[in-house]
Amino acid sequence: MFRALSDFIADISGGRREAGAFEDNDYRLSAAVLLVHVMAIDGAVTEEEREVLKTILASRFDLSAAHTDQLVELAIARDAEAVDLYAFTSVLNRALDEEGRLRVVEMMFEVAYADGALTEFEDNLVWRAAELLNIGSRDRVRIRREVRREVEGDGAHES
Repeated sequence: MFRALSDFIADISGGRREAGAFEDNDYRLSAAVLLVHVMAIDGAVTEEEREVLKTILASRFDLSAAHTDQLVELAIARDAEAVDLYAFTSVLNRALDEEGRLRVVEMMFEVAYADGALTEFEDNLVWRAAELLNIGSRDRVRIRREVRREVEGDGAHES
C-alpha cells in the first residue's frame, strides 16, 4: 500500500519511479523469474538464451542494460529460492490484464525457443504457468505456434 501511495505521489509530482527498483511484488521481477526458470529448466543454459532473455526484458520493460542485468541477477536468485510458480504468477495475475498475461506466456515461449528447439520440460513449464495465469490451452497453443513460426522464419533468413 505504501508503494502504491508513493507511486501516486511520484506520478502527480512529475517524479518517476526508479526503473531498477525491483521489489518482490514488482510484476517485472515475477515475469523475469518465470523466464529465468524456462531458460534453466532443461539443464543447459546457452549464451544465446541469456542474450534473448536480456533482450526481451530490456525491450518489454524499457530497461537500461544495467537495470536489465540487475533484474536478471535478482530473478536468478529468486528462482533458486522458489518452491513453486504460484508466488510469481499470483503477482502477475494481480498486476496484469489478460493481454499482459498472454504477453508473459509469449515471452516464456520466446526464451524457450531461443536455442531453436522447445524441450518437453520447457513446454510443460509454460503450460503450468499459463494455467496459473488463467490462460487457456487454445491461446497457449496459438502463441506457441506463432513463436515457433517466428523462430523458424528467422532461421530461414540466416542461410
